[in-house]
Amino acid sequence: MALHAEVVADPRSAGPAVPALVAEARRAAVAREALVVALRAQAAYERSRTAHDSAKRLLDEAVRLARAAGLAERLHEVLVSRAVVQLERGRFAPAARDLDAAAQAAPGGDTELELQRASVLYNVGRLPDAARICRRVLADPRTTRETEAKVANNLAMIEAQLGRPEVALGLLDRADALAGPALGALVACSRGWVLARAGRLADSLRAFDAAEQRYRAVGLAEGELHLEQLDTFLDLRLTAEARTSARRAQETFAAGGAGLMGAEALLRLAQVEARGRDPEAALAPAAAATAAFRAQRRPAWVARAEIVRVTALLAVGRVEPIDLAAARRAVRTLAANGQRAALVDGHLAAGRAALALGRRPVARAHLAAALTEGRRGSVLVRAQARLAGALAAHAEGDDAGVVRHARGGLLDLNRHRDTLGSTELRALASGHGVELGRLGLRALLRSAPPADVLRWLDRIRAAALLTSAPPLEEEVRAPRAALAAVQAELAQLRRDGAAEPATLLAEQATLEVRVRKAAWRSRAGEPGRGGTASLSEVRRLLAGRPLVAYGTDGGRVFAVVVRPRRTELVGLGARADVAVEAEALGAALRRLGRPGRPSRSAPAAVRHAVGRLRELLVAPLGLDPQAPVVVVPDPTTREVPWSALHPGPVSAAPSMSLWARTAGTPAAGGRTVLVAGPGLPGAVEEVTRLRELHPDADVLVPPAASVAAVTATLAGAELAHLACHGLVRADNPIFSAVRLADGDMTVHRLDLLGAAPRRTVLAVCESAAGVPVEGDEVLGLVGALMARGTAAVAASIAPIGDAVTVGFSLDLHRALARGETMADAVHAARAAVDVEDPHGLVLHTAFTAFGAA
Repeated sequence: MALHAEVVADPRSAGPAVPALVAEARRAAVAREALVVALRAQAAYERSRTAHDSAKRLLDEAVRLARAAGLAERLHEVLVSRAVVQLERGRFAPAARDLDAAAQAAPGGDTELELQRASVLYNVGRLPDAARICRRVLADPRTTRETEAKVANNLAMIEAQLGRPEVALGLLDRADALAGPALGALVACSRGWVLARAGRLADSLRAFDAAEQRYRAVGLAEGELHLEQLDTFLDLRLTAEARTSARRAQETFAAGGAGLMGAEALLRLAQVEARGRDPEAALAPAAAATAAFRAQRRPAWVARAEIVRVTALLAVGRVEPIDLAAARRAVRTLAANGQRAALVDGHLAAGRAALALGRRPVARAHLAAALTEGRRGSVLVRAQARLAGALAAHAEGDDAGVVRHARGGLLDLNRHRDTLGSTELRALASGHGVELGRLGLRALLRSAPPADVLRWLDRIRAAALLTSAPPLEEEVRAPRAALAAVQAELAQLRRDGAAEPATLLAEQATLEVRVRKAAWRSRAGEPGRGGTASLSEVRRLLAGRPLVAYGTDGGRVFAVVVRPRRTELVGLGARADVAVEAEALGAALRRLGRPGRPSRSAPAAVRHAVGRLRELLVAPLGLDPQAPVVVVPDPTTREVPWSALHPGPVSAAPSMSLWARTAGTPAAGGRTVLVAGPGLPGAVEEVTRLRELHPDADVLVPPAASVAAVTATLAGAELAHLACHGLVRADNPIFSAVRLADGDMTVHRLDLLGAAPRRTVLAVCESAAGVPVEGDEVLGLVGALMARGTAAVAASIAPIGDAVTVGFSLDLHRALARGETMADAVHAARAAVDVEDPHGLVLHTAFTAFGAA
């Protein structure tokens, strides 16, 4: 018994020695009891490594030996152990038979056996029945410390699914205080999962990191850890990470014969794909999970898999009456088994399916049930419930109800976003509100005045940028320093003209993952500095200038125009037409911006696309051609070069509220910073010429223009000018960067900058380009600076030649020195550019001002 307990408590330390003890017991033929004990201990070791088929064979032998030798107590122990293994292999009937046989072998019974009966019920999905047994065992004075810890852990998982995460966390505290090293690792994993159910996702990530360390310390296989962490990744919309975890867990369980969790891994993979860009990819794993759960006789899990399947079918537009019937059966099964955590998704899927099939009374009932059930859940569950309410109101033509529920859901989403310290996670979180935002916008466009439409656009646009920067925590600092060292080594190789070794690039990728994960765990800053701006305040700050906010609905682009005395809604062209022209313009600008002889057709293509975009997006608005204008793009128009579309000065901004916030940013004290990056012959000349205008400026040129030096110097400056190469990382947008002497100053690094320059000129290729994410958010250099307090940025949406930027930059800075805003300065500098020169045409077209200062 002691040997088995040692292996269970710390398999890494005690497990490797057990095979030798088994071999020794086999040689001592008379010591049958010793062999039974050793076989059970080796089976525990195999189970800790997810080698369940091997553990089953060892326990089969132990059962035969114990029966033959009449060892009733040992038979009871090995039967209970084999029941656990059978359960985890997905063999519920054999597990139940072993528990019955164990009860007969030791008629007095014990609490460990009762624990395993509860585990069978829990894994079948009968949560209330499992909870009753767990509470009875906890109250039993015969319960050992180890069994009490296991029961408290299992009951915590049940309580979380019954909608009581705070009760669950208290039970986990109790379990952790009693558990040994290995069980403590499992409890830490459970804590991560329960924290996710409570909506505390950053805390969940921290808990899973702690669990991973404890798993490795005792040598536990990490398949279950990857499986439980999936829910956190899904709630954070980290789809790639969730998909990787699902596949790793599935492979681990399949290899070792752990059918129970293998089927659950298939279900989680289906959930990941159902939320991804190709929901049809969810159908195969959902079907495989359903088949596995049916074979295991787990009706509640069959129901969960059916809900995922129907959700995927809805996403691809292929739901049929038979699918609605399946969803309704699944909801009844979930309700009968106390599966409250899954009920909101179940009712929502059934309600959507009924709407798709024109079954409004059925839809109304399920959507109302989702709304009721979800109100008692976490913030994200409440947002889902509000979506159900908005869908029901939409089906009834109740625009006021749609807006009420959509607004409530977006407020819940704001609360969730404000708990996250990472700008990346805050941006991704907006994806939870895409449908709520779309439903609310459509209702307002039908029945509300233009001012209400504008306020709604502001509510759903660039919300991640309105939360202040988190503090720089030690866990972020260490991996970031390691990444900076690797980037410095790569920069040196580039300067020397040497190839970048694959090993060094792989190390950079690994460290980027570590930096991202450290940022995910960081604590949130202050929620929503100032929140959204009122329209009256915005109109005061505009001081007579028009503001144009663009949006899209039903394939058509529209604009809300704020004028001095009125706000109006203007219908524009087709979204597809705008997208085609914007893409053609971007391609032509890139062709012109390449070194060497420019394309002959590209200048005409640029002028044609600019003209078409002006016709589609600006001409119908009736703006004074010479008046300054503020533009708030939407995802369709974000890459449009606004300065080229309107003859007067243009200032763009990610949102109306963010523009208003920049209008109130005070001057920073006059300090100017001029930076030249490596590999640009004209950059040093540009900075040298600019120094004539700013004789007291801090000037950083290679090799002194290091990431650390530039970042430190930028903080709190009044004006900064960066003449550098730029790098847009579509694969990993927070590592889009400005290239400096010893590496890259990334979006992530800017995100951690305590105080950004008040005004910044980015003479950097594609510095205005960002990587869009769901929910009208974008990750890029301009947004990172504005989120940290920069009030004005000048940047380009296209590659620009450094030879033509010197004169442009001088003209721009002269205008700034005269006290003009960034928009006026960019306008003045563009006016002096020779547009007959191909590179000059790129510069004239692509440079745009952002912000109000």
